[in-house]
Amino acid sequence: MTTRSLPDRGGYFGEFGGRFVPETLMAALDEFESVYRKVKRDRAFNAELDRILAEFVGRPTPLTETPRFAEACGRFRLFLKREDLNHTGAHKINNAIGQALIAKRMGKERIIAETGAGQHGVATATACALFGLQCVVYMGEVDMARQELNVFRMRLLGAEVVPVSSGSRTLKDAINEAIRDWVTNVRTTHYIIGSVLGPHPYPMVVRDFQSIIGAEALKQMRKRTGKLPDVAIACVGGGSNAIGLFYEMLKHESIRMIGVEAGGRGHKLGDHAARFSGGALGVLHGTRSVVLQDEFGQIAETHSISAGLDYPSIGPEHAHLQQTKRVEYYNCADDLALEAFRKLSELEGIIPALESSHALGWLLRNGAAIAEGSLVIANLSGRGDKDVPQIAAMEKPPQ
Repeated sequence: MTTRSLPDRGGYFGEFGGRFVPETLMAALDEFESVYRKVKRDRAFNAELDRILAEFVGRPTPLTETPRFAEACGRFRLFLKREDLNHTGAHKINNAIGQALIAKRMGKERIIAETGAGQHGVATATACALFGLQCVVYMGEVDMARQELNVFRMRLLGAEVVPVSSGSRTLKDAINEAIRDWVTNVRTTHYIIGSVLGPHPYPMVVRDFQSIIGAEALKQMRKRTGKLPDVAIACVGGGSNAIGLFYEMLKHESIRMIGVEAGGRGHKLGDHAARFSGGALGVLHGTRSVVLQDEFGQIAETHSISAGLDYPSIGPEHAHLQQTKRVEYYNCADDLALEAFRKLSELEGIIPALESSHALGWLLRNGAAIAEGSLVIANLSGRGDKDVPQIAAMEKPPQ
């Protein structure tokens, strides 16, 4: 099977993927997959989705050239795919709208979600407000503290935000609680997973709803330059914004693709979220992928300045793309991501999300090796308004 034809019928991307969930959830996953495969071919569903994405979300998002920032990185031309200009401020709304429409088709009136940086939570709360659905969002207490603005936004949109105090109190633990809720309320509830994670069919469904990013970017680049991009780069937490950019480009062998993980504050386990630098094959949250684990096989603690990248596993399709060497994966440390955050703001008047700043930070450090005149697309997956209070607090002198 070709890379673009995956997953297979069992939900596997090579050796990664599958379904590892309690029996209670199997019927719900079967129903979700069945309905999804039907709506993919349903003209009325796709017309409604396209209309909402255009009229409510604001698609297509523009492609913005950033020559001053590119000059700070190397000798290439850099274009940002502006997912930060979507309604709610990130790419997450593409998937939230799509899955909420499916939930309505399935007759589910209660939605649950997990969130780290808060953008998926805000997107899900927004979709639920639009469609009149009940919304419950699970969020780790650490993430709630560093993303207070998004917590307020979710509650303003009518969602119940449930603090998670177990474990590291971050994204991993929020997913744990969301799955517990789903097992208990599976008949009435649909779980909108925000990244290309979880049991099949979630990695496929989320990828497909996000693939509009790369499809638009290719069309816009051809119109702008008459060429394909030479390089496409995106940050990778679970991996939804990255696979959204990469998926439609996989068939073009000339395009070099780069995913950038969270290098955190150091190389020691617990100080980063770089799965490909220290992870091993494992199962987490219903799927088999590359997982950060200690010597006893227990899920390791992670760290990133960015709440959206602070997760110990990675989407199974990314694991497959790394194993087959179709996509290169590197990491970017906290301090370099902060440097890119400030530099893009100062040089281009665009404040990027801390997540996206990791991809930009990698370009700052490594861009000199990219050939002169190359066309580079970076996915600006979200805007940095949500991160400004966190960074301002870091820079505030001690009292």
